[in-house]
Amino acid sequence: MTSTDKAKLAASLLLVAAGLVAFYTLHSLPGVARGAIVLVTVLAALGLMATSDLGGRFRAYAHDSYKEARRVQWPTRKETLQMTGVVLVFVLLLAVFLSVVDWGLSKIVYSYLLNR
Repeated sequence: MTSTDKAKLAASLLLVAAGLVAFYTLHSLPGVARGAIVLVTVLAALGLMATSDLGGRFRAYAHDSYKEARRVQWPTRKETLQMTGVVLVFVLLLAVFLSVVDWGLSKIVYSYLLNR
């Protein structure tokens, strides 16, 4: 990472910090204006960071991820509903099973404790 990139990242962090300091110190401004200051400083920091090498690598990664997501063959609505139904039935059966096991174990433990 070059010194220019380090300076850009440091400036980005300082921008965000300045926005947060302004938010908490400018009590006389309405909350919307204070929120807008934070939003503007965060957007400016993101813009500055995007011009660094790290920002360029992130943009390339995001672009590659988008291209990869477009190549995915997504399930149809019918397949999605069927799989959702299978998952819900499985969860229901597991909940019933665990409830029965819990009830049975509690009966065993309480009967053991009461007979002592």
